Amino acid sequence: MSSHSQHVIVGLSGGVDSAVAALRLKQQGYSVEGLFMDNWEDDEEDSYCTTAEDYQDARQVCEILEIPLHKVNFAAEYRERVFAYFLEAYAAGRTPNPDVMCNSEIKFKAFLEYALRLGADSIATGHYARVQSDGTVTRLLKARDANKDQSYFLHAVPANALAKSMFPLGDLEKSEVRRLAREAGFANHAKKDSTGICFIGERRFSEFLGRYLPAQPGNICTADGQVLGTHQGLMYYTLGQRQGLGIGGRRDADGLPWYVAGKDLENNVLTVVQGHEHPTLLQDRLLATQLHWVAGQLPQAEFNSTAKTRYRQADQPCHVRALANGNCEVNFDRPQRAMTPGQYVVFYQDAECLGGGVIQNVGLSAAPAAARKRA
Repeated sequence: MSSHSQHVIVGLSGGVDSAVAALRLKQQGYSVEGLFMDNWEDDEEDSYCTTAEDYQDARQVCEILEIPLHKVNFAAEYRERVFAYFLEAYAAGRTPNPDVMCNSEIKFKAFLEYALRLGADSIATGHYARVQSDGTVTRLLKARDANKDQSYFLHAVPANALAKSMFPLGDLEKSEVRRLAREAGFANHAKKDSTGICFIGERRFSEFLGRYLPAQPGNICTADGQVLGTHQGLMYYTLGQRQGLGIGGRRDADGLPWYVAGKDLENNVLTVVQGHEHPTLLQDRLLATQLHWVAGQLPQAEFNSTAKTRYRQADQPCHVRALANGNCEVNFDRPQRAMTPGQYVVFYQDAECLGGGVIQNVGLSAAPAAARKRA
């Protein structure tokens, strides 16, 4: 099928990235349509106004490109598949990353299925990543702009969905994207990037979360049990966090800042330690569950790779070992700071994203890195 006959529907968010994705595909001769997803509904006026503004920006892009714009509501699917998981994880004292599930369940499942029903051959988004597919093997690769690469958030998208997905920005720098948008006359060319929760947007997080989960204040304690203050609810804190603890400048402690080091859900206690590099915050082993491999399975029972335990982290050398129950143990060559249960560990071989899973728990290995068996 030639590019001129291939029908692509672009997920337009109202932002500059998806707008330039549509622009590039149109310039390359594809038959392009846009689709705006309205996936969150609540009674807040600010939320409604933001969605309306985003839709108008998407519509202006489509008018300039002279392409149709569809609008669809996946709010029910989002609440059932993504938001319920989000709340469940926070209630369990974990720190989830909804963007990963948002991609696998909404953007590259619900949206893809809808687009195919509309007659599309493929979908496209403004993600910074690359896909290589030869019809039998599909590979997910990092974007050329390392500062914008989003393969971390795409690692759980099934290979068959990736094979029908296009990432037109995968070889562009962000500055080039804004330049192209400006030259095209897009009103959103200088619009700031969204940093809020996927489809929910930017809002006062503690206030928002408190609408759905009851806050339960409790003690903030040192590792040896000394009470330093009161937390507002364990769900509002994450490992390694420094801001918002309200316990700085104590006369009975040295001047090092305090950091969250643990959550005791049973006793509703937030444990804190002093110093950015406190040993409690540094671990070299984790257990990962709910694994997804782009190729459909682990490369082998044991292998060396690199991994990220949070977005924007530099790739960290590690050794991965499959466990009998389908989980895997990951041993890093160097201790990692504030690895957080509920977040994702994502594996790479050079530029290729192999897949990843949810961090179940973390802990120091019994043997030093040099003594471990290497594959």
